[in-house]
Amino acid sequence: MNGPQHPVRDGSTAQVWRLLPDSALTGTWQMAIDEWILDQGQPALRLYRWSRPTLSLGYHQRRLPPHWLALAADGLIDLVRRPTGGRAVLHGCGDLTYALIWPDPPGQRLEAYRLACRWLQHAFAALGLPLQFGNEPSGSQGAHAPNCFASATAADLVDAAGFKRIGSAQLWRRGQLLQHGAILVTPEPELWRQIFGEPPPPPPAGRLSSTLGVEDPHHPLRQQLLTAARSALPGAPVVLQPQPLSDTEWNAVEGRLQRYREGLTLTSPEATIERAT
Repeated sequence: MNGPQHPVRDGSTAQVWRLLPDSALTGTWQMAIDEWILDQGQPALRLYRWSRPTLSLGYHQRRLPPHWLALAADGLIDLVRRPTGGRAVLHGCGDLTYALIWPDPPGQRLEAYRLACRWLQHAFAALGLPLQFGNEPSGSQGAHAPNCFASATAADLVDAAGFKRIGSAQLWRRGQLLQHGAILVTPEPELWRQIFGEPPPPPPAGRLSSTLGVEDPHHPLRQQLLTAARSALPGAPVVLQPQPLSDTEWNAVEGRLQRYREGLTLTSPEATIERAT
């Protein structure tokens, strides 16, 4: 794997991954950051949140139910189009999103998914909730539903009861991979019903339940995700090197915001794409 190496105790070296700090921003900012980091060509990891309830749409998802546009027009949700594929995901303010940049992944898509999701499986297993890949064919009826969590294909992770816990999507560019996904922590039942017409998956039990908000760095899921990342990200063991965006980098990201503000082709002139910060 490309990128700097870091010496470890046994005399060998470990791959250095840039760890960007948590942020709670609007969807346009979060998507612009993910895409900009991809173009830097170095391994990187982000865990982040959303400042407003946001429905993110897959890059190729064009047919939107009219009531989604109405909810956006009423200011109940923001809409943003992701640079990655897949279908719509509701990001509540209490949920987590991850993004990883892998500069030299294997060329086979499913193999890349399996290797890039291994750290997620390690983290959830450590919390008593083993996850496995879904087995629903990509061409099945559920896979054509507008809601990402309505089905679980080989790109998704489900628990033993079959409930989808993590939905992931990819963007490949010049041989490099951006994979990001939604980790359901505390979905908002009423908003979920308004958007998708059904309840969200039930909240996970056991050690994933916490009195701490997911924004708290001591939340057990956050801690396990970072622990697992060090031992199970591609090229592991890896060193996570905290490195926030510099002022210059923020300016570069800001230059990409407009493409995400204009990234939706909506049929309603009153629809709110997303509010700028």
